[in-house]
Amino acid sequence: MIDDLDLGFDEPERGEKGRHRRGFVEKRAKGGGSGRGKTVFALLMALVLLGGIGGGAYVGFDRVRNYFVTPDYDGPGKGEAQVEVKRGDTATDIGVTLHDAGVVKSVKAFINAAEENSRSKNIQVGRYKVRQEMKAADALDMLLDPKNRVVNGVTIPEGMITLAIYDKLSKQTKIPVAEFKAAAKDPVALGVPEFWFKRSDGKKSAKSLEGFLYPATYEIPPKATAEQILSMMVEKFLTVTEGMKFVETVESKRGGITPYEALITASIAEAESVNHKDMGRVARVLYNRVYTDDYHCHCLEIDSALNYWKRLQGLDPKDSDVIKSSELFDPKNPYRTHGPGSDGLPITPISNPGEAALKGAMDPPDTKDLFFMTVDKKGTMGYGRTEADFHKLQKQMCDNKVLTGSNCTRYQ
Repeated sequence: MIDDLDLGFDEPERGEKGRHRRGFVEKRAKGGGSGRGKTVFALLMALVLLGGIGGGAYVGFDRVRNYFVTPDYDGPGKGEAQVEVKRGDTATDIGVTLHDAGVVKSVKAFINAAEENSRSKNIQVGRYKVRQEMKAADALDMLLDPKNRVVNGVTIPEGMITLAIYDKLSKQTKIPVAEFKAAAKDPVALGVPEFWFKRSDGKKSAKSLEGFLYPATYEIPPKATAEQILSMMVEKFLTVTEGMKFVETVESKRGGITPYEALITASIAEAESVNHKDMGRVARVLYNRVYTDDYHCHCLEIDSALNYWKRLQGLDPKDSDVIKSSELFDPKNPYRTHGPGSDGLPITPISNPGEAALKGAMDPPDTKDLFFMTVDKKGTMGYGRTEADFHKLQKQMCDNKVLTGSNCTRYQ
């Protein structure tokens, strides 16, 4: 009889990842019919049965008691353990994680603690420092305390290029920059859907990760690889663009422009604009130049693309008033936007745009502007359509010392 009771009520060992406990918890959650009264009755019956066997049945009784009295540690715990709460985890899932890490004595103890504490629903996704062999209620309190959350975060600002992102991630994680560069060679493997690289302008695109590393604050999991970190950033990009219906809006409203071309436009708007409010109007200027016959060529004639190419080569960017003509018209520069053969958008994005730039490129204002210039040191943007407008904007730049040198001679 002792063996029969042992098979029915023995508590699983911690190495079994809570399989039996999970089944018990689910049954308990469903069963309104197995109340406390039945539990007490069953315990009494077990005591009667064991009483007839004698003192040799004490071990069997102890195991029966452990089944009906939820196993739980009494003390505040010892040492340290780290556990991870994942997205979608239930109280049972968290209890299993804590039990397997040696934090709580039973999954049931944690579930009971969670049921008795309404704040248990506030546990956030992430990794936590806790102690081993803790009372379940104390373990729950530690998960609810933000001070115990292990944060290994890194913030990627809007407009940062991939090379700078790799450097920042490397400093944070100690993963060599070379590993990030190697992982970035195959954007599709990192989660970028193949359709994102399609263009309608006939220009061949280089499959680059540029533009797909969404600027945000990321919590880097311990021991994460370069591939995992970059994939996480790509996933964030896809989540944000899906939320704003970027692809659908571009395909339905932008007259044949593909989402990738709109992404390139957003990356330029991000690089050229100081204020978020200008992102859409700058994007419209770019569209007007490239996709209409209003400008003297279907070219952009912007310096940010040239400077992007310089940075890819490990060179410092240059201000507009010191860039040489030989650099602007360099036929070896694949990002050249000046001169013959430079029509259209660049072959890839030139930065990683944020939400404002993406929205601006997705749905820009309906203006006829062909020029934009930063006319003061506060970042105020001026716009124009005619050559007269262009010279007026340049004069403003010269007056405000944004532009100097020979470009300003005519206005003196």
